[in-house]
Amino acid sequence: MNFSTALPVFVITLREGVEAALVVGIVLALLKRAKQSRLNPWVYAGIGVGIAASALVGVLLTWATQALSAANPQYASVTEVFLEGVFSVIAIIMLSWMLLWMTKQARFMRATVEGAVTEALTNDAKAGWGVFSLIFIAVLREGFEAVLFVASNLQSGFMPAIGALGGLAASAAVGVMLFKWGIKINIRQFFQVMGVLLVLIVAGLVVTALQRFDEGFANLALANRASADICFYYERFTKVHSCILGPAVWNTDKILPDEGFPGIIFKSLFGYTQHLYLVQAVAYVLFLVGVGGAYFRSITGGGKGKKQVMKQKVH
Repeated sequence: MNFSTALPVFVITLREGVEAALVVGIVLALLKRAKQSRLNPWVYAGIGVGIAASALVGVLLTWATQALSAANPQYASVTEVFLEGVFSVIAIIMLSWMLLWMTKQARFMRATVEGAVTEALTNDAKAGWGVFSLIFIAVLREGFEAVLFVASNLQSGFMPAIGALGGLAASAAVGVMLFKWGIKINIRQFFQVMGVLLVLIVAGLVVTALQRFDEGFANLALANRASADICFYYERFTKVHSCILGPAVWNTDKILPDEGFPGIIFKSLFGYTQHLYLVQAVAYVLFLVGVGGAYFRSITGGGKGKKQVMKQKVH
């Protein structure tokens, strides 16, 4: 059993889960302050239904993949590989967008949640549903991203699901430590470290997604002679060949194989591959420069913005 495939899912679920746990903790604290603890069951219901809905999305994605594969048995492996590539692309977009959006919105999270809870409490008849919907959306949003990442690793079996459960349990523990036991954690530093890890994990997912599409086109070319020309690079210029990814940048199977330790850990976490091709290398660098650069600018820019506000207050 390859437990290493559970690691990236654990990291992503932990980060997304802590975001949801912060919302839950803030809502519970606000309800306690407003002497509206009677609405706590609505909070717990929102958590449970949000987790169940996220799991249902995962089941539906798996079912859709199996149904599409069964519809074309001769191309079942091709369909599955292509779907993994598509899920990977969607996960890349969602995780990147949420990383940048949450970094900018983090400083306003408490104010936003307070506003939403205050608005819900103004209507006694629908206060419970208002609190429920706030928690449900927060949990579902974070859970959906984790589910997409799991769906992009269908070939890894149940290990990604185990990683997701572990991340969920760990994020719940962080929430309890923060809001129940009063243990102080540097949340800002936590999210910065997790953000860097997430950038590297998603950058690796870019490499993996391209590999999935390469495998899909190669299998399609082998299964159908009419599609043989799809692989414009297939076995024409190098012994270590790709179908659509161009020439090899490196071949490290003798030095650091990606199926042995520690290569398999780097592969699962950061998308390391013993056979890296030109298109993958260029896409990896572009992602780090684009999304990674935007993330670091949002971190440093936030600090500058605060300094400017302080200066204005002093003057």
